[in-house]
Amino acid sequence: MASEMEKWLERRGVTVGDVADIVWTLQLPYNPDLTLQECEESVLAVLNKREVQYVLFTGIALDELAERKLLPEPLQAIMEADESLYGVDETLAMGITNVYGMIGLTSFGYLDKVKPGIIRKLNEKGRHVHVFLDDLVAGLAAAASARIAHQDPKANRYGLS
Repeated sequence: MASEMEKWLERRGVTVGDVADIVWTLQLPYNPDLTLQECEESVLAVLNKREVQYVLFTGIALDELAERKLLPEPLQAIMEADESLYGVDETLAMGITNVYGMIGLTSFGYLDKVKPGIIRKLNEKGRHVHVFLDDLVAGLAAAASARIAHQDPKANRYGLS
């Protein structure tokens, strides 16, 4: 199903490579030997998680329905305005960030504020509605980054296995 999810993302202008670029930027200061390929593999591993797929399907579908003006009011108006107090988009994205623990949540907060790479592009107002997708991509990148951090063989173990 991950390849199906990749198709959904690509249909919305997002590639695994776009997300991997963000992951690489997040993790490089802590893991200077990290490769972009390892980042792509981490993104794909996160995409293989069913709960992540469900979150992405839901958010992308809501964005697409809003583009077609198929949502009931006042939700349609809220989505078209990308209302700052809505917050459901960030809440949904946190379902992805929590897959790999608290480090994912802190990385998500950073990405949501700074909006690097494809996240910034998705956040720009244009002909597409990406109320959910910009946050979902940030959540995906944060989770993939956290996954790499958890697997780093150089990380201190403090007697833990």
